[in-house]
Amino acid sequence: MLDPCEFSNQQLKDLVPYEPGKPIEDVARELGIDPDDIIKLASNENPLGPSPKAVEVMKSTADQVNIYPDGGGWKLRNAIAEKFSLSMDNVILGNGSNEIIEFIGHAFLRPGDEIIAAEHAFVVYKLMATLFGAETIEVPDPNFVHDLDSMADAITDRTKEIFIANPNNPTGTLVTQDQIDRFMDRVPDRVIVVFDEAYYEFLDTPPDTLKYVREGRNVVVMRTFSKIQGLAGLRIGYGLAPSALASVLQKTRQPFNANHLAQEAALAALADDEHQYKTKSITDEGRQFFQESFEEMGLEFIPSYANFVLVKVGDGDAVFDELLRKGVIVRAMRSYKLPEWVRISIGTKEENDRCVELLREAVLGS
Repeated sequence: MLDPCEFSNQQLKDLVPYEPGKPIEDVARELGIDPDDIIKLASNENPLGPSPKAVEVMKSTADQVNIYPDGGGWKLRNAIAEKFSLSMDNVILGNGSNEIIEFIGHAFLRPGDEIIAAEHAFVVYKLMATLFGAETIEVPDPNFVHDLDSMADAITDRTKEIFIANPNNPTGTLVTQDQIDRFMDRVPDRVIVVFDEAYYEFLDTPPDTLKYVREGRNVVVMRTFSKIQGLAGLRIGYGLAPSALASVLQKTRQPFNANHLAQEAALAALADDEHQYKTKSITDEGRQFFQESFEEMGLEFIPSYANFVLVKVGDGDAVFDELLRKGVIVRAMRSYKLPEWVRISIGTKEENDRCVELLREAVLGS
């Protein structure tokens, strides 16, 4: 029997699939731990759970899943457009904002093209570029902050897309409005700039990237319902772009990519200001607790603007394993070329306390 790898697309041969944070069920099965005794602080999920309004609407509409969803997502796209004073033609829905990255690749990448990203940026940018036969130019990020001047310097005739995660995952760092504006002044119109703003709602004063959408620049602003709205399991996100660019991306979208429950839940969560406020409050408190605890332990960490903190622990894989055996799931960072670090998502107060106690034992032996 001929091995399919022998006749698959060439760029797939060395491609390593994305590995998400370890699920609670896997840890329980593999280590024999009661699932109720496991806490997951690995995937930047909402510790308060989903928006209560979203839960109610899912219960009330679950009996409608025998019907195909609204393929155009009219209600949700219209609500998103109204929230940001845009037109519905500026909004494209994705099966998570990750799918928007794929749309952009389908629309603009060919073998031999280049994308630009920071050295320590979300690994899916490079994965998607490789899938389309494009090369990823990774620009060093001093102090783990995007160096937008150097990223602009890296633009060539082959550059098609530039990805800027703000705040960045996995570092939690932020670039400012002035830095973004100076960068955008240098980007040619033929290059698509993608602002990945999955953690946008955790900022007190976020930079304004939507102004570039309103100006008609070739910009896509990606956002998600997975984080502050707590709908990660439904896979629903969106992109905001000038109508001409959004129209191109719509052509790459599969039919019914956003399911019925996801659309209805997202619509309810979008209007649930109370849940978002509570989530941001618990995140602000938890981030401060983690960072003060790391400082007390003498551990280097990256001050974060998101719902996680990156901390240097020595042997990241060993610390990950030790915490895992005690029922705490964090994220080892070797795949991000940070083998001495782990990323810890902010949980409830009780979860944060337990994590810090066990981390202290793992790193300091006390």
